[in-house]
Amino acid sequence: MRGTTVARRRRVRSACVRSPRSAAALATVAALLALTACGGDDLRPADDGAQTSDDIGASVVDTPTLRALKADAGIEACPRTSRRGAVEGGLPGVILDCLGGGAPVSLPGLPARPTVVNVWATWCGPCREELPYLARLHDEADGSVAVLGIDYRDPDPEAALRLAKDSGVTYPLVSDPDQSVAKGLGVVGLPQTVFVDAAGVVVATERTPITSYDQLRSLVREHLGVDVA
Repeated sequence: MRGTTVARRRRVRSACVRSPRSAAALATVAALLALTACGGDDLRPADDGAQTSDDIGASVVDTPTLRALKADAGIEACPRTSRRGAVEGGLPGVILDCLGGGAPVSLPGLPARPTVVNVWATWCGPCREELPYLARLHDEADGSVAVLGIDYRDPDPEAALRLAKDSGVTYPLVSDPDQSVAKGLGVVGLPQTVFVDAAGVVVATERTPITSYDQLRSLVREHLGVDVA
């Protein structure tokens, strides 16, 4: 009887994981379950709808004003991303807040399709000049290539959203005020444009400004194998 009871106890499991044998293990498992929701894989907004990034001049990236600016510019919602870890040769394992509100974005968890990631800021003159070309790419690619903008070390998210509107940008934007991607993307200056294939691998990085739409189309064709009109 005693042996049978022990065997039964060993077979007891929680909904998603084996039952822990200590209070400390229980706390750890509870935290993991809260993150994964027993297999739920997507990152989602906080329940109150407000995410903030690390402060630079007490800046935040989700306020009523920023949400209104984002809506006025017609900027798309940030993509739903998974919690999968970074792949070899891929984007760094960084989670960034969605500029103007929305679900946070895990860079390695971006949807599996060719993607152009542009690192920019309002204080970067060449960034201002190339934003319209990226906006056009997003419009004309019609989903064959995704575009994501990373607002980098920028203390004024309101100015960033106004610039995006003036430039015709409607692709999703995330915020990186504390330069989280600097090491992983090898950022040495702005602008910087990163080309990521459908497998999540960074296939090329351009560290010089894009000066025409034709140049951007050529880079997409060369690095991602997609011919955009």
